[in-house]
Amino acid sequence: MPPLSFRWPVRVYIEDTDAGGIVFYANYLRFMERARTECIRYLGFPRIETIDPSVQFVVHSLQLRYHQPARLDDQLQISADIVQYGRTFMQFRQEVRNADTEILLVEGSVKVACIDQQTFKPKGLPAALLNAIKSRES
Repeated sequence: MPPLSFRWPVRVYIEDTDAGGIVFYANYLRFMERARTECIRYLGFPRIETIDPSVQFVVHSLQLRYHQPARLDDQLQISADIVQYGRTFMQFRQEVRNADTEILLVEGSVKVACIDQQTFKPKGLPAALLNAIKSRES
């Protein structure tokens, strides 16, 4: 089990689709971003800057694999599992599944780095965030 598992529901709207009526590939990144943001909210931080205003979280790297498309009006389930964390980063494993069929549509790995707001250099994860993750480890 990952240290923290989180799920977020998303409905596909027309703005998410291309001319063929399927979700435009880049929009899966938006869905995943929302799930990561809501995961942090679940940990007790309503906005990311409430953790520590001197830090910023940025995507360091990501890898995605597309399996099947989502379509207009589909209900999706987006996961945001923190599978690893270190002094300056959190590694998320994320999946996009059809909520009705549970079919895997997209899977990915996203590394989020913590940086200093002023210098943009790596900075340690705030203690409050680390404590919140540790307190909810499954």
